[in-house]
Amino acid sequence: MRVTAGDLKGRRFRTPKGGRTRPTADQVRNALMDSLSPWLPGARFLDLFAGAGGVGIEALSRGAAEAVFVETDAAALRALRENLAALDLRSRGRILRQDVGKAIDRLALDGERFRLIFLDPPYDGLEALTTLDRLGAGDILEPRGLVLVQHMTKASLPESAGVLSRVKTRRFGETTLTFFRSGE
Repeated sequence: MRVTAGDLKGRRFRTPKGGRTRPTADQVRNALMDSLSPWLPGARFLDLFAGAGGVGIEALSRGAAEAVFVETDAAALRALRENLAALDLRSRGRILRQDVGKAIDRLALDGERFRLIFLDPPYDGLEALTTLDRLGAGDILEPRGLVLVQHMTKASLPESAGVLSRVKTRRFGETTLTFFRSGE
């Protein structure tokens, strides 16, 4: 896979072999980042269920100041570490090898806040809903921050979760991006 725009445009990054992770397709990643372009410069970006880090890497390439990647899969973590090193992003990218729920709790306890939070959980579980509920507490999201959820088109998400309200949905065949904004 390649970075599609920004300072690292055209640079390759690797994804782990096998079906345990699902890289975000270029078309979806491009549409997502184009939608986020007004918010990316200088932003702190949180990439939950990060896999090999394609979305967070794209955010860094397009001007995000820092990205925190949360992942537990060993093969994805190896690819993510290699990608950050190969693209010279280790100083701007931090990896948390933790369950997403525990990582959110830890980040909140440490007082960390993010302008943009992206999650691409496994499509076959309830992680999208449970993570959205947890993020709806507003503990790690900057005021007026955005939460973006990549999910199966046939899976519906609520209109709101805590401080979050749905503001936009973009469909790409079987994949949908749903945007939530904090009302704080």
